[in-house]
Amino acid sequence: MNDNNINNTGGENKPPSSDKRLFFTVIAIALLATFAFHLLDFGVKSRSRTEIKYSEFVDMVKAGEVDEVEIGSGSITIYPADSGKDKNTYPSLPLMPSGTVTYYTGYIQNDELIPLLEDNGVKYSAPVQENSMLVLIFMEWILPMLFLGLMFTLVWRMIRKMGGGGFMGVGKSNAKIYMQEETGVTFEDVAGQDEAKESLEEIVDFLHHPDKYASIGAKQPKGALLVGPPGTGKTLLARAVAGEAKVTFMSITGSDFVEMFVGVGASRVRDLFKQAQENAPCIVFIDEIDAIGKSRDNTMGGSNDEREQTLNQLLSEMDGFDSSTAIVVLAATNRPEVLDKALLRPGRFDRRIIVEKPDLPGREKILRVHAKKVKLGSDVDFKKIALATGGAAGADLANMVNEAALRAVRLGRDEVIQEDLMEAVEVVIAGKEKKDRIMSENERRIVAFHEIGHALAAAKQKNTQPVQKITIVPRTMGSLGYTMQMPEEEKYLMTKDEMLAEIVILLAGRSAEEEMFGSVTTGAANDIERATEYARNMISIYGMSDTFDMMALESMQNRYLDGRPVSSCGDMTIAQLDKEVLELIKTCHQKARNIIKENRQALEKLSEYLIEKETITGEEFMQILAEAEGADPSDDDNAADSKINTAEDNKL
Repeated sequence: MNDNNINNTGGENKPPSSDKRLFFTVIAIALLATFAFHLLDFGVKSRSRTEIKYSEFVDMVKAGEVDEVEIGSGSITIYPADSGKDKNTYPSLPLMPSGTVTYYTGYIQNDELIPLLEDNGVKYSAPVQENSMLVLIFMEWILPMLFLGLMFTLVWRMIRKMGGGGFMGVGKSNAKIYMQEETGVTFEDVAGQDEAKESLEEIVDFLHHPDKYASIGAKQPKGALLVGPPGTGKTLLARAVAGEAKVTFMSITGSDFVEMFVGVGASRVRDLFKQAQENAPCIVFIDEIDAIGKSRDNTMGGSNDEREQTLNQLLSEMDGFDSSTAIVVLAATNRPEVLDKALLRPGRFDRRIIVEKPDLPGREKILRVHAKKVKLGSDVDFKKIALATGGAAGADLANMVNEAALRAVRLGRDEVIQEDLMEAVEVVIAGKEKKDRIMSENERRIVAFHEIGHALAAAKQKNTQPVQKITIVPRTMGSLGYTMQMPEEEKYLMTKDEMLAEIVILLAGRSAEEEMFGSVTTGAANDIERATEYARNMISIYGMSDTFDMMALESMQNRYLDGRPVSSCGDMTIAQLDKEVLELIKTCHQKARNIIKENRQALEKLSEYLIEKETITGEEFMQILAEAEGADPSDDDNAADSKINTAEDNKL
């Protein structure tokens, strides 16, 4: 997109008319300041100079009251002598202390003046005129104007940076305006959000054919709220709507409304909607609207008068414009629970469009969109990559494709192959390989047994995901090794048995350490945290407990961000909940230890092989496990389950 086509009425990229107004304003103010300076200088000089008659000047010279004169081209400046003057003798002259006031009179051509001055001991001189009139004008008028103009411009910019637009534009909107066809994005550039695009296509059709809706009496919603986790493409969707409709796109963030000056936010909201009406049909997009749209009660971060004034003005403006003017307001947030109820009522943001993380087909489409500009090898399988990236947002997938391209260049290849993409998935999940971290032989053995413990628990239980890869190479995310699992198909629900099996897998790494070394290390911290989270959610949220039946003990807050659970029960119930979680963890821990004990020989053989190779695939793992048990790998049901599907990372 060409930056020259972007106008910003409140920021650095201003319309030409705004630049012209600023230029002429600065020139006018500098001219007035220069004139005022000269006027002030003239006033000061006039107070220290007194005009007298030429005859009085001659009498003063004869009386010895003149010390020095300066003969100019049109006037004579008179410097009185130290003796002062007699008021009675010269009543027409003002009586002032010597040296504080000078006199001047008009110059009269008189051949006797110089001899008169010499006879009375008066010093005389004439100023040297070296500069032309143009130089004098430049020095006394133009140069001061330029200096004052520069100083005024610098001060103006400082005020604008501090308060948003300067004192003459502090209330101007900072919205970036993308004119027709200049967003550079259409629905073809957005993949994996078919439901959201379907909801927005109606808005595009309304902007193209508003009369069709008006003829039947239908009114297009004034506002639509895009809700979803970070990185799912909310801003991209808004730009795609403008690109499809080929209308003006005005973009601003919620934080741009509020500055240090009181009343700025409300003024900017008014100016934003004024610009929208001037550029109609158009789309106004407010990103991160929760910055100004928080609930006005005191439970959502406290009261803020400036923010509330801005919100009230936004509510008023959305009520004030007619939907038939072809202005659509889009907003995006990942915190819909904190928004004010008045903002979401019918007539304002009454349509909520959920932009969730993409499913398996959506991830595959997103990968293909981002891979259009990348040279790909013939072995690239996007479906396998999509299966390996369960839970990834569109931004994550774009990052993975870029990481794969960087790896290909780093290894001297001119195209991206499947290995690059799989390694990029691991880089995003666990970080890059940390080659400078050298573990001792004892630590490598502990990590190897720990990871094989995870893999054995996955292989020896039903309702588990097949093992794809095991490694003891440290990663930059903090893991000393990890076991990657990938299911055969994407699932949206988990049964109780599957969750219990997952807890057993998480605890099997520590169980292998206990069985082989008779001691424990700090390496299972992440496993313990995740196992406890699974167990607690089973009881408090999913109703998988005989004691509490289907009673909700906790609720999810900020589901699009951290998904933090918040308790909704009393202290005694929480204490009982903790006991239930502990019992569940103990049961799963014991089951994990039993699996390790029953497969100790396979554990030792697999761990030694992992120590030697550092990284093994799921196929190698299943083959060695079958050999350790004395079975044909081809007859083992789990061998078929080692196909690549979706990622599950058990970090040490």
